[in-house]
Amino acid sequence: MSKFLFEDFDEVSAKQWKQKIQFDLKGADYNETLVWQSSEGINVKPFYHQDDFKEDFQPIPGQPESWKIAQKIFIDDEKIANNIALDALERGAEAIIFTAAEDFDTKTVFKDFPFETASIYFNLTFLSEAFYNKLIKFFSEKNATVYYNIDLIGNLARTGNWFHNLKKDHEMLDNLFQKYPSENILAVDTTLYQNAGANSVQQLAYALAHANEYLNHISSSETDNNSSSGLSMTFSLATGSNYFFEIAKIRALRKLYATLAKEYRVNETCHIIATPSKRNKTLYDYNVNLLRSTTECMSAVLGGADTVCNLPYDELYHKSNEFGERISRNQLLILKHESYFDAVSNPSDGTYYIESLTEELAEKALQLFKEIEKGGGFLQQLKEGIIQKKIKESAEKEQQLFDSGQLKLLGTNYHPNKNDKMKDDLELFPFVKHNPVKTLIAPIIEKRLAEFTEQERLKQES
Repeated sequence: MSKFLFEDFDEVSAKQWKQKIQFDLKGADYNETLVWQSSEGINVKPFYHQDDFKEDFQPIPGQPESWKIAQKIFIDDEKIANNIALDALERGAEAIIFTAAEDFDTKTVFKDFPFETASIYFNLTFLSEAFYNKLIKFFSEKNATVYYNIDLIGNLARTGNWFHNLKKDHEMLDNLFQKYPSENILAVDTTLYQNAGANSVQQLAYALAHANEYLNHISSSETDNNSSSGLSMTFSLATGSNYFFEIAKIRALRKLYATLAKEYRVNETCHIIATPSKRNKTLYDYNVNLLRSTTECMSAVLGGADTVCNLPYDELYHKSNEFGERISRNQLLILKHESYFDAVSNPSDGTYYIESLTEELAEKALQLFKEIEKGGGFLQQLKEGIIQKKIKESAEKEQQLFDSGQLKLLGTNYHPNKNDKMKDDLELFPFVKHNPVKTLIAPIIEKRLAEFTEQERLKQES
């Protein structure tokens, strides 16, 4: 078959393809008819060809050979958290992301935990040097793979405040990094930017500038003992519904971070955890969330995430429950074991469209990153409210598209089921919470596209 295709047919150039398309358009303008522009300012062409590329494709740094299925567990009751974790791992999860708002008993949570086979991630909403010392000491004896994911700036961006204050937070981070330079201490949480409405270029640029604040601090810190070369950076990403752009976004982040890390002479390979976006999830016709999260997880896998943690279809309005968590985990199990999404590593490599998107997103993000650095850096622009303003502008543009019906969410602003009732099913408040508190900076607020529409529908329910 290959001999027949490639030897008996003449090669067709990009110019010939375009001429044929223009002929078939019968006078219609090629650019106006077939080229569309994304919110990032990228012109998407109707076809991509090897003639578009002057050089061979370079491999993406740090692409994993395989990916892990993760489940998120909130630690409230230690015994319950332990039972949920063991059950999830028994049913196919390969990593657990633990979240907690206060200290917990480590031995109880990790009783009978399979440390050698399952990875552990933390997403703690408090900062305690003593507790992290306790955690690291505990896991060092277990031969465990652990990502502690301390993100001081991420907490500032999300809450408007440091954990304690700027000086104390950084002193704690410095102390931990000095004691444990080979541990996975640092993280950059970019899910906030996506869920608040930033476009792909902004997410990449902010991720890079966010990481640069840490790398710059560590490289200039008096506590640096020349062990930063082994520094490992973890990124948390949210993948949206623009399928190919999301694949390219993850690939572009790896390229960008490798370029930045090279300047600091640290490990150029980053670790990426991906989860579906909350921004396009809905209350009404909530089963459509299954479709949205499935394609978003597919983007994460094909883009090269190390670990994928799905979002339960009912997370907006239901408390954590076994059914929702099982379905979200099974979505990933089907992708991995029945759809063979683990059969080939780096399947996007060499794909003309995705390679082109990767390059364009990386170039535009690098340009924006340089502008941020000229403006004093990410932290400075957060304090000045510039980052918040830019994200808000992007979010408002996307909201206008949704409100006008150009951006469709099935079951919400497109083919809504008027008989669908949700008022009596809300166990959680699914909208932006307004809790006036004193903050150092204006926090970045996550907001779903469908919130106003859903609030109006809830008011009209009898």
